[in-house]
Amino acid sequence: MPDIKQLQELTTQTRRDILRMVHAVNSGHPGGSLGCTEFLVTLYNQIMNRKEGFDMNGIGEDLFFLSNGHISPVFYSVLARSGYFPVAELATFRKLNTRLQGHPTTHEGLPGIRMASGSLGQGMSVAIGAAQAKKLNHDSNLVYVLLGDGELQEGQNWEAIMYASAKKVDNLIATIDLNGKQIDGTTDEVLCMGSVKAKFEAFDWQVIEIAEGNNIEAILIGMAEAKAKSGKGKPVCVLLHTEMGNGVDYMMYSHAWHGKAPNDEQLAKALEQNPETLGDY
Repeated sequence: MPDIKQLQELTTQTRRDILRMVHAVNSGHPGGSLGCTEFLVTLYNQIMNRKEGFDMNGIGEDLFFLSNGHISPVFYSVLARSGYFPVAELATFRKLNTRLQGHPTTHEGLPGIRMASGSLGQGMSVAIGAAQAKKLNHDSNLVYVLLGDGELQEGQNWEAIMYASAKKVDNLIATIDLNGKQIDGTTDEVLCMGSVKAKFEAFDWQVIEIAEGNNIEAILIGMAEAKAKSGKGKPVCVLLHTEMGNGVDYMMYSHAWHGKAPNDEQLAKALEQNPETLGDY
């Protein structure tokens, strides 16, 4: 298992991957990707129970589903640097006939991708189905899903959230990226949801908050608590408080970089703030 220093080095390199990928094609979503880098790096390299190789059945291991599929740059980088496919393939991001499309898809058979997640609001439903399949298969492993907070404005989520608690899907851990921002502004400006914690609790979920969602140690502690609460009759929700654009000073504290790529000068400045640690692709 990697230590905190190694996880931080991988986080920094993943940030470089994200920035270079979206810059190369002047397209993509760096803001949310940068905000979730610490979480996904830690999830794949320290928290999840993963086995060698990849198959769609996923029996005998934990599963992860990315619901907010527009943050594909961080997902692709983490998958590649976790051994699912060559790191060099990151250079094909969003190019013609690539397996690394702007939103993850399954028809090209990319290892690590279990669902197409271009349309928001569907990942929770898929993850619940996978969690119930594990119960039917007597598989004690867990299912993880990541959603954006703006994504919770999609109504399908709340049907799924109600269903999960009613059916006692207690092998599910759903993490909400609470950065308070979406493409058109803050979540409060676009469609205020009030207390997300109170809503999940009202739907009879166990709720854990990670106040420092860009701190690897805090993530490890919070996710260990989430795992400890699984298997007790209720699904688990983790509220991950992150900063969109984390690690790049001019991208932070604004929704402006939700879906905008840096130019040459901006890329150079961002890479200076995130020095190479493990080798660029």
